[in-house]
Formats: sequence, structure tokens, C-alpha cells
Amino acid sequence: MTNAHKHTIAIVDDHLLFASSLEKLIHSFPEFEVLFKARNGVELQRELKAGDHVPDIILLDLNMPVMNGQETLSWLTEIHPGIKVLVLSMEDDERTILKMIREGAKGYFLKDIHPNDLKEALLEVMDKGYYYSAKVTSTMVHALQPGSKSQPLNLKENERTFLQLACSEMTYKEIADVMNLSPKTIDGYRQELFNKLNIKNRVGLVIYALKNNIIEI
Repeated sequence: MTNAHKHTIAIVDDHLLFASSLEKLIHSFPEFEVLFKARNGVELQRELKAGDHVPDIILLDLNMPVMNGQETLSWLTEIHPGIKVLVLSMEDDERTILKMIREGAKGYFLKDIHPNDLKEALLEVMDKGYYYSAKVTSTMVHALQPGSKSQPLNLKENERTFLQLACSEMTYKEIADVMNLSPKTIDGYRQELFNKLNIKNRVGLVIYALKNNIIEI
């Protein structure tokens, strides 16, 4: 039976030796336990549909057969947005990292991560909802440097105001109160910007606003 005091994790990786070693490592962390392992996104879908428990965190590989990490993340973001997905990969390409963060990943790590750093990341993800390693932070900062601007869109005044407020620590409900609009209208602005900018989360909004000088740091 699952210990109610432990956070649950699923490992999605087609390298069985790595997945088994990772499972043993996680079981050495008193706060966590592995709920199940899957070799690709299709197996993960089957586990989630058949199982009684949904994991708190999924550790997701990118390069897998049948259904790869990116496809799996897109499905999870749509069907199981409450699951916190951390990408654990050998790929350190900046474009890949940014793409996965924009798709909804709550963190991105290389597979040679130190066990202590992994434990810290898992704890912080459960506490704050995300964990950005030094590598991810560096990648995001680099993406904001001059010369990396995207083509700015012609935003409506209310969309621009919403975007500026969304880059703060305010909740969407608080933004609705400030703009004197209903939460449903704010949800509409958010979704419209997600569609226009081809992004899936608030991090993407912040990156766009910084790159196009809509906000400053």
C-alpha cells in the first residue's frame, strides 16, 4: 500500500537499467517512492488509465520509441495538467530545453545529475511547483539576449495589460479583480495569448514579454 506520507513518482524511460537504478535511488529518499515504471508514452497512458493512483511527479525521458518524450509531455499537459513533469535527458540543446519548458515541463535535468541535486529538485517541485536548474536558468537568460527577439504581435490594450500582470506573482483571480473583469474573461485572454504565441504555460508568457520589452527586469 502507498505510504500516505510519501510523494509518488513514475519513471518513463526505455533504458531499463537506468530506470531500475533511478528507482532504487528514489526509494533511498524517505520522502518519495516510485509508483510504477513505463518504457514510453503509450505504456504510461495505459498505467494511468488502469491505475488507482496518479503520481505526483513524472520523470520523463525524451528519446523513446513508440511515443517520445515531447509527445508524452503534450498529452500529459492536456489530459493530466496536475502532474508535475520533470524531463531527465542526455540532451542539453538549448532549443530542446526551452521547448520542453514551454510545453509544460516543471524542470529539465541531465541524466548525470548528482543524487543530492535530484532529491533537492524533487522536494522543491513538490513545494513550489517547479525547479529550474542552473542549466535551465542559463538557457532562459540566453534566450532573452539581444538578437533573440521574436516577432512582436499587435496586442490589444487589454491583452497587453493582462500580459504585464501575468508576469507578476498575482494569481489569475487577482488579475481579474485588478482589471475589473470576470475570471472567465481573464481565462479567455490567457488562452488567446497561448494560441497566438504558441505556448502552453505562464513561463512562456514571461519569456515573450521580456524578449519584446513588454516588461523589464
